[in-house]
Amino acid sequence: MTAQLADALADIVGARHVRTTPAERRTYARDGLPTHQRVPGVVALPGSRDELVAVVRLLAAHGVPFVPRGAGTGLSGGALADGSAVLVVLTRLNRILRIDPTNRVAVVEPGVVNARLSAAAAPLGLHYAPDPSSQTACTIGGNVAENAGGPHCLKYGVTANHVLALEVVLADGRLVELGSPGGEPWGPDLVGLFVGSEGNFGIATRIAVRLHPLPRAVRTLLADFASLRSAGEGVSAVIASGIVPAALEMMDQSCINAVEDSVYAAGYPRDAAAVLLVELDGGAEAAVAAEATTVAELLLTHGARSIRTASDAAERERLWQGRKKAFGAMGRLSRDLVVQDAVVPRSALPDVLETIGRIAATYQLTVSNVFHAGDGNLHPNISFDGAVPGLKARVDAASTEIMEACIAVGGTITGEHGVGLDKLRYMPLIFDGDSLAAMRAVRRVWDPDERVNPGKVVPVHACREWAGWGPRATGPGSAGQTRPGTADPGAMPRGSGDRMAV
Repeated sequence: MTAQLADALADIVGARHVRTTPAERRTYARDGLPTHQRVPGVVALPGSRDELVAVVRLLAAHGVPFVPRGAGTGLSGGALADGSAVLVVLTRLNRILRIDPTNRVAVVEPGVVNARLSAAAAPLGLHYAPDPSSQTACTIGGNVAENAGGPHCLKYGVTANHVLALEVVLADGRLVELGSPGGEPWGPDLVGLFVGSEGNFGIATRIAVRLHPLPRAVRTLLADFASLRSAGEGVSAVIASGIVPAALEMMDQSCINAVEDSVYAAGYPRDAAAVLLVELDGGAEAAVAAEATTVAELLLTHGARSIRTASDAAERERLWQGRKKAFGAMGRLSRDLVVQDAVVPRSALPDVLETIGRIAATYQLTVSNVFHAGDGNLHPNISFDGAVPGLKARVDAASTEIMEACIAVGGTITGEHGVGLDKLRYMPLIFDGDSLAAMRAVRRVWDPDERVNPGKVVPVHACREWAGWGPRATGPGSAGQTRPGTADPGAMPRGSGDRMAV
């Protein structure tokens, strides 16, 4: 990083929106996962799409790598930049550009906070369904990068199921348009390819998302169990019944007590080995009530000690606050926390949870489980003090064994947190060298020089040569004309950028 480059960035975004001092840059050295740290060379915070495009074009002209970053709530080290890269922070691009209640579509900038979109749509009887636990802080752009889920993804799906169109600035500064606000099914699903690409393909500047009507009827149940196994069996029984809850979440005793000791206390029973938080919703009160009765009977049959039903919206919100703030509450257990993320078949939950318990005992670690039980997305959280000599090595070894246990039952290494830096070492456990090389080849179609979020997702050293990859691919959008970002900011129109060439 040179002073001349920092000055050029300041000419674009303003001097007060460029961070160059060591203390300023260290502010961005971590994301939500404390075990990875990188200090960026320069931090730039563009305030508009035009500024963002100008920043990317400047960096392209100088061949400088860059890393997009939203609110920094990610849990894989995916939004970290080292000293050779510019960190491009998108939190100032935070406008809700348009809400169309007739077509149930919203168009937002990438820095819009997730919960703010639902709050803005609520007076129109609508909401944005993906609801990560960090939704009061995380941004829609970050959700797109990671294909974020959340408790209600069991019924409503993850971010990819709700993004209709994207305007994207590529590594060379060209703007391209992917998909359509109308959601036409023609052509390759480039929106689906981009969502979850972890910032490796470019930066979304405009995001058109689908909104859903607010459910007319909601039932929220809390079931408590004497063992993790019986809770896991209860989950399988509910899904096997054919009922699809809006959410089906599990917390173990360690997590329960952390929540109950915090300001987020929700009234969970401290003596329970596990609790299940089940939410059912729909358009007809009688149908939802009948489903709630069936679910309660199933859970009691499979070992639930008691079932509690939220009596009103306030109690429902309290129950959900305890679940969504559980990660923050676990800060009471130790100074450091590793939040793991893996997926297993629902039928394997009881066995895998017991295996995780044995791994924790072997390494003498505190592991708390809070996760999306309905779709088998586990979050074993390891609490530790990184200042204790040798403890970090035990945490790493335990994390590896947990991942191997999940893979052994037919699972995979991430459900929503992404690969980033943290899971690079696990990628060869589920993909061979040819598959990894193919992934890298796809990335190079979007970013031939691999300057966008370098060193993330695909472990380059594990890639074999791939016959389908040449020395240089033509970037997408090359068939169209590059257009500066001067369109009406209140819409995501057709023609707002080049169509992606394939």
